[in-house]
Amino acid sequence: MKTTVYIATSVDGFIARNNGGIDWLPSGGDNDGGEDYGYQEFIDSVDALVMGRNTYELALSFDSWPYGEKPVFVLSSRKIDIPDEIAKTVEYMCAPPSEVVYRLSERGFQHLYIDGGKTIQGFLSEGLIQQLIITKVPILIGSGIPLFGSLPHDVRLHHLETRQFENGLVQSKYKVIEDAA
Repeated sequence: MKTTVYIATSVDGFIARNNGGIDWLPSGGDNDGGEDYGYQEFIDSVDALVMGRNTYELALSFDSWPYGEKPVFVLSSRKIDIPDEIAKTVEYMCAPPSEVVYRLSERGFQHLYIDGGKTIQGFLSEGLIQQLIITKVPILIGSGIPLFGSLPHDVRLHHLETRQFENGLVQSKYKVIEDAA
């Protein structure tokens, strides 16, 4: 099972404001010349998304559901509300990352997109992330929700590539180096 993080951060390492706001992110639409920063190619490569409740609730607030028919698994310690229009593709799970990977692998999924701060941190802590695609937005927001938290051990990365976009965004792709221990 391959698991990949695809996320944007401020230069100071935050994925959202303290209140969860992402108003500082570029729209990826007409104001940016339609640039999608490789998102469509990436999303086409994954079988399903795994995200935390906060990320799910943020996605619900968008004008339209951004994941189409792609299966989405929402991790939460409490039940979530799933609107009828996305009920065929969204499923609630309450399990640790290793069990999530096992269950989804058993169901035939091969490449998961892991999203949301706490969810990413949990998967990283358990050594369950193989690739990180991190886009740095040229802004300092001073405080907010950090992408990374404390880890039980170092996570070594191998830099694969970096792309720079005309609007100043810088996207780097890393492979997680698995410990030989």
